[in-house]
Amino acid sequence: MNYDRRVRNAALAVMVLIGGTQAGCAQSALQSAGPTTQQTTQGIEASNAESAASAAQPAAVIAASAPQATVAASVAPGQTDVLTPDEAQQNAAGNVAELQKMIGASQLNELRTTYNGAYGASLLFYGKEMTYYVALFQNKTFWRVIKTSDETRAEAIYRDFAAKTQQLSEVEIRRIRLEAQKAFTDRMIALTQEHASRLQADLTVARQQQALVADQQKQSREQATALQAQKTAAQDQLRSVQRQVRELQRQVEGGLPTQ
Repeated sequence: MNYDRRVRNAALAVMVLIGGTQAGCAQSALQSAGPTTQQTTQGIEASNAESAASAAQPAAVIAASAPQATVAASVAPGQTDVLTPDEAQQNAAGNVAELQKMIGASQLNELRTTYNGAYGASLLFYGKEMTYYVALFQNKTFWRVIKTSDETRAEAIYRDFAAKTQQLSEVEIRRIRLEAQKAFTDRMIALTQEHASRLQADLTVARQQQALVADQQKQSREQATALQAQKTAAQDQLRSVQRQVRELQRQVEGGLPTQ
């Protein structure tokens, strides 16, 4: 009996010791949980509050450590061009030079490109770091470059840049069309003037030829008139000579017997 009592007393002591240790650990955990945890009710309610705070802490840490571009994805569609602090810092650090270097090293994949006149927008992807580069350029010279790891944000910025290229190119496209129309009009004027010059040359030649023909015809008429007079005079002379010949013939044959 004494032996059984001693065993029970020893087991009780061990249980008390374990309980005290757990209480000390719980007290330490409550002290390290911060002012809010220390003000809560002890016991089961304090443990539940501490568990809830511990469960909420990873989500807060994740939200705090998430990229700024992810937060910027909720920006309204009309504000896609507004840079996040991270993007502004990267842009100030020289995204243009970085993009040019990566293009020179053939490290990027071109996903989309839009051209409007001399302006263009490109969406490029760096697969090793899952990073997107959105570029706005003019005459193949980069103007603005935005770097982000958020696909939705990159697509929104690309659409905004593509719309900007259309707006920026309207004046240039109008200028190109007007310049082409003016060049076409000038060319038509030159061709028309050339045609008019050819017609004028033909008309001059025709007039010169007509004057020459008229002069030739005048000379021909004058020559014909003179020849007509000469012909008439010759005919008159011929008739006179013929009369003279007949008269002489009659005289020569005068007194001769007739047949």
